[in-house]
Amino acid sequence: MKKLFTSESVTEGHPDKICDQISDAILDEMLRQDKKAHAGIECFVTTGLVMVGGEARTSAYVDVQEVVRRTIKKIGYDKPEYGFCYSDVGVISTLHEQSPDIAQGVDVGRGEFKEQGAGDQGLMFGYACNETKEFMPLALSLAHRLTRKLSEVRKKGKLAYLRPDGKSQVTIEYVDGKPKRVNTVVVAAHHSENVTTEQLRSDITTHVIKPVLGKLFSKNIKIFINSTGRFIIGGPPADAGLTGRKIIVDTYGGCAPHGGGCFSGKDPSKVDRSGSYAARYIAKNIVASGLAKECTVQIAYAIGVARPVSVMVDTAGTGRVGDARLEEIVEKIFPLKPAEIIRVLKLERPIYEQVAAYGHFGRIDLNLPWEKLDKVREIRKLAKAK
Repeated sequence: MKKLFTSESVTEGHPDKICDQISDAILDEMLRQDKKAHAGIECFVTTGLVMVGGEARTSAYVDVQEVVRRTIKKIGYDKPEYGFCYSDVGVISTLHEQSPDIAQGVDVGRGEFKEQGAGDQGLMFGYACNETKEFMPLALSLAHRLTRKLSEVRKKGKLAYLRPDGKSQVTIEYVDGKPKRVNTVVVAAHHSENVTTEQLRSDITTHVIKPVLGKLFSKNIKIFINSTGRFIIGGPPADAGLTGRKIIVDTYGGCAPHGGGCFSGKDPSKVDRSGSYAARYIAKNIVASGLAKECTVQIAYAIGVARPVSVMVDTAGTGRVGDARLEEIVEKIFPLKPAEIIRVLKLERPIYEQVAAYGHFGRIDLNLPWEKLDKVREIRKLAKAK
């Protein structure tokens, strides 16, 4: 049986990703000074304007103007002709103090329950599969590699006419549940007026698509590059951006469910972030153990309560042991309370801006604690014990 499945990615210069990176850059600066900082930082960008809002409780001092401009410059919006430039953009900050009603639920010794509870209610998902070496879905893995390559050839000057905004999309053809071939590639590349559409399409094929796809490239792939014929106006002048509006790009490209909460701007007491990282940690170790070809993990919390209200493991019929047995193993060996997750995964560190573009999972280019495979042997041992 054949089916097609598609995932997308966006570059660091996409308006929503600008916001994610600003939110996490501010959070990182807080954590650099105060590892117990609590924050929920949101960002909005449009032509000539960045607005930062949300709440925080920290002893840190953050120069929001400086962090915003530094982040925008690093992304590549460094020329006024782009219509959005770090040096002249307006920055408004409306951060306020965290609500004490929320704080008492996450502070040890306060609230109805005395241990550190979840920073909010909600449901989080983690996923892993054996389609790629990073245990991520193939379509999303390729889509991220395309946008990263688009950024690389821009920053290295190989395609000097490129600008920071951009997107990619990859469609994979599956046969009997296994990825067979790349069916379609879509690339949108933000560019100056100093290139023709024909030249840009040829360059993107040669310098971006072919190197990324490698042996997967063939003349039968359908390719769409700047399919409107023009992408000169890009970034915030083309579309307003918001923190947390690319949650499927950030996670599993649509291959797994999503609880709805974003990551960027949130300290790890907020289980939208830490619970999702824990769920990925669990799912990846299960697949890496060889006990399943794919695995979805759901964890759900009540605000102020430490223990999850539910833990679910679903191996979609690929498990070598039952899902109920895997749930028992998960409850036994993995951190599930917020304080445990934060301690085991060492999340009170300024490590978040680096994952605010090109995905939070499967990042083998980074040493991320939720990507480590240190529970594989223990999972196998417990699976054999019963």
